[in-house]
Amino acid sequence: MGMRWFWFQLCTEVNHAPAKIITLTTDFGLKDPYVAEMKAAILSICPTVVIVDVSHEIEKFNVRMGAYILASAASYFPKGTVHVAVVDPGVGTRRRALLVQTKLGFFLGPDNGLLALAAEKQGIMAIHEITNPKLMLPEVSSTFHGRDLFAPAAAHVASGVASTEFGAEVRDFVKPSFAKITRDKDVMTGEVLHVDHFGNVITNLSKGEADKLSTRGMVKVEVGRFKSKLKLLRTYGGTKQGEPLALIGSHGYLEIAVNQGNAAEMFQVKSGDRVSISKP
Repeated sequence: MGMRWFWFQLCTEVNHAPAKIITLTTDFGLKDPYVAEMKAAILSICPTVVIVDVSHEIEKFNVRMGAYILASAASYFPKGTVHVAVVDPGVGTRRRALLVQTKLGFFLGPDNGLLALAAEKQGIMAIHEITNPKLMLPEVSSTFHGRDLFAPAAAHVASGVASTEFGAEVRDFVKPSFAKITRDKDVMTGEVLHVDHFGNVITNLSKGEADKLSTRGMVKVEVGRFKSKLKLLRTYGGTKQGEPLALIGSHGYLEIAVNQGNAAEMFQVKSGDRVSISKP
């Protein structure tokens, strides 16, 4: 009974409203105190918030990987969740700090493409540049905006401060190449978003785009040194062990995989490689 009551209190405010949630996605790792400092900044402003670590193992400076991880996880959190993402090689430069309000929640992070996939997936309602010093720590360093700017701003969002209080509304943000798709007649071209732990090659091409170009469950794929017609299947086990295949993965993106094998190693494919699909 005691443990059950503890979790009930953790997930519920005194007035029985759902607890506010802030997620963190960074390339900081866990060896240094940086993540703890961000959490301390948040809890000092909003002590009842629930903080969830999405990942702190994003490859250093890899905005593409951070964007993919964030977009994959964000959709499964409750409406109103505040997401903080910091993969920020341009910290302290003229790059903007953004608060993006979507139909489902909020995203805070640098204007370097990191927020694009997740925010567009949820439907963008408004974008504000974070410039109000009252919603930051009293001293903002030029090298740690995660702690001094994004964490306190997120805590204020979770506390109910309106987006309009953070700064002027802006009409655009950086849309990186890995968020773009081009079409030339019957050829769709995009990029490899991510190579996962299993060596599956995850592209930025969606299910709808693959379905349009699939003929009798087949699709022609060209990525890296690999060029072949592949079965467009529903599961990894839909073909023989060691055979390549294409499928729509659990996050809605076209993947090139090998049943119980490593497609990235087999075909020498890496994140950022150009990928195209067409009718076989």
